[in-house]
Amino acid sequence: MEKSPLLRQFSIMVGVVDYHGQPISRSSSGGWTSAFFIIGVKIAESMAYYGISFNLITYLTGPLNFPTAAAAASVNNWSGVSMLLPLLGAFVADSFLGRYRTIVLASFLYVLGLGLLTLTSVLSRPCSGDLKLTLNSTSCSPAVLQVVLFFLSIYLVAFGEGGHKPCLQAFGADQFDESDNQESIARSSFFNWWYFGMNSGMIASFIALSYIQDNIGWSFGFGIPCAVMGAALLVFLLGSRTYRCYPLEDTSPFIRIGKGLADMVMSRKSSADRFASEVEANDLEQHYGCQSDQDTKLVNGGNLLGDERIEEANRMLRLFPIWATCLAYATTFSQNFTLFNKQGDTMDRHIGQIFQIPSAALQSIISITIVAFIPVYDRVLVPIARNLSGLSTGITQLKRIGIGLFFSVISMVAAALVEMKRIETARKHGLIDQPNATVPMSVLWLLPQFILFGIMGAFGMVGLQEFFYDQVPDALRSLGLALYLGILGTGNFISGLLVSVIDEITKREGESWFSDNLNRAHLDYFYWLLAGLDAIALVLFVFFAQSYVYKNEYRSV
Repeated sequence: MEKSPLLRQFSIMVGVVDYHGQPISRSSSGGWTSAFFIIGVKIAESMAYYGISFNLITYLTGPLNFPTAAAAASVNNWSGVSMLLPLLGAFVADSFLGRYRTIVLASFLYVLGLGLLTLTSVLSRPCSGDLKLTLNSTSCSPAVLQVVLFFLSIYLVAFGEGGHKPCLQAFGADQFDESDNQESIARSSFFNWWYFGMNSGMIASFIALSYIQDNIGWSFGFGIPCAVMGAALLVFLLGSRTYRCYPLEDTSPFIRIGKGLADMVMSRKSSADRFASEVEANDLEQHYGCQSDQDTKLVNGGNLLGDERIEEANRMLRLFPIWATCLAYATTFSQNFTLFNKQGDTMDRHIGQIFQIPSAALQSIISITIVAFIPVYDRVLVPIARNLSGLSTGITQLKRIGIGLFFSVISMVAAALVEMKRIETARKHGLIDQPNATVPMSVLWLLPQFILFGIMGAFGMVGLQEFFYDQVPDALRSLGLALYLGILGTGNFISGLLVSVIDEITKREGESWFSDNLNRAHLDYFYWLLAGLDAIALVLFVFFAQSYVYKNEYRSV
């Protein structure tokens, strides 16, 4: 007999424990109470991470006196490692420590790294003395100890980020029971508010920390993120009594998936052998009137456990087409940090007679759009979609991702049209060969592409997070979010490769699409190319999405 709602509320949850490993009741754990602690930690972590990453190249070329090329290479290498380490963090969490302990350990590494980074800024001083390591012949460099501490600190931050990124969000989603209809709806909403919190932290970084670092000092600019992460760790620990934790399985899920892939290969080989044996038996019976017993000696090797492993491996493989078709989306999304800023640098950035918008600050428009749009989506659009579709989540995860892909096409079309207008304006005013002159065209022309990026993030990014969390085997949910992050990292690498290859090819034919003189460059061609790639990716995505079978059926309202 099914329990009443009251008894269900106070019942001990099966397969769920507290952070000490003891049984836990539904009423005293999880839900939004736990989620608010975790979202608060994400706001702080986002503020700390982006507070150093967006301005890191300025610190390298400033106090550390690195050449621009060496500084850019150092930042790119660090960013690449930061994107790959979530795979390691997911492996450690899902196989050894669990998400709760991994988050605590990652937070300690984070605080330690930010503390050392603050120390490097305190050690910063004008070039003098013998304890200098010369990186080139024309300029001196900081003390060897300062350089060593700097790289040690930022890579400790990268390891902390590698543990935080896949585990904190998965741990937050774990606080909602997918078998309960109301909690299942709330879990879908959690991903919206998670992304809302992340972008709120980014806005705080853009507005506050970048100003402090540029105008007050690097010691405060790095010290504040360190203090913020220390407070975030304290907040996370304060919520410990409310958290729902899932015990680790006896066998590492990574090992089980590996065995499932091996079982799949052996099963197919066995099937092929069995087919060959049947053909041989038929031939013998036709020619000699006897029957081969070889087919009875073949052992399939399959059992219930093996079948489960094969199904899990199959589920992981079925994610690949979705993962691959979203790479174009991530490649497009990476443009706001680079080429969009270059466009803004050449345009009239004045608002009124005095105030001038920093081109890098335009990135905050994306986060502001997301922060404004998420409540509208969660509280207005989802209920409307729920009434129309009958689904508890309003729309499916793949449809949400598909809408994000559609907006990526539109955003690149808008960016290409604005760039064509900018080049035409430069030509009309005779500024084609004056790369340092301001094109008499307001930077506000860039608003549509930044706003569209915010909308595509609210649909596509959140959809991808929820999809890769939900569709992997339960024991691999940290890995699922690491796979989502891998889309973004790979998209960045693809963007860099595309720019490099196109730059080399177009330079041979004349002016590069990415010429230092942006008035003679053709960023519009590149944007049209990305729009075309996004359109192709969208068609392929729709094709694969139509045949995709979800792990669990969507609940009706």
